[in-house]
Amino acid sequence: MTAIISETTRVRDEIAAVGKSLFERGFTFGSTGNISARLSNGDLLMTPTNASLGALDPGRLSRFSAEGVFVDGDKPTKEAFLHQCMYCARQGVGAVVHLHSTHAVAVSVIDGLDPEDLLPPLTAYYVMRVGKLPLAPYFAPGDVALAEAVRERARTSHAVLLANHGPVVAGKSLREAQYASEELEETAKLFLMLRGERIRPLTTDQRNELTKPSE
Repeated sequence: MTAIISETTRVRDEIAAVGKSLFERGFTFGSTGNISARLSNGDLLMTPTNASLGALDPGRLSRFSAEGVFVDGDKPTKEAFLHQCMYCARQGVGAVVHLHSTHAVAVSVIDGLDPEDLLPPLTAYYVMRVGKLPLAPYFAPGDVALAEAVRERARTSHAVLLANHGPVVAGKSLREAQYASEELEETAKLFLMLRGERIRPLTTDQRNELTKPSE
């Protein structure tokens, strides 16, 4: 029991620290965005509704059981299902970060991009940390129909961009999900800066070399 309490305290503090870092560097603003992390017993800790990621109280995070039932803490975000469907769709997910980061949202409203993979492989770190970025169609905030759209795309990618909304990114750890979210936002920024320019993205061979399993 002591070990579980210690783990819970550590994860609560880590969520608050990551939220503060993202907020202070402009990756989120106001009360937008949410973060979750899974405990070893399967429970989820998640940032609550109407909470600024820059001023989270670790002790007031929403907690869900492994079955997705709200247990205690402040009122949960109406986007909790976005997190839960990522955990269900992908094995080994330990955390999920959902942001309304400016450049990624801008990409999500551009017409004519490939909905199966929105951003070109501009850098090695984007390929390694994000890889493929599919687009989920627009649904109003809180519409649970979005869950199935995200779940479907999460089967082949740990990062999904919601149309006219923002990215949802899963990782094995909270830091991994954070870094992938940041890499996605910075690549979206690069992509927008380069619109109209002739670009030289990584080739298919170069991309495959970065993602092939280690021997």
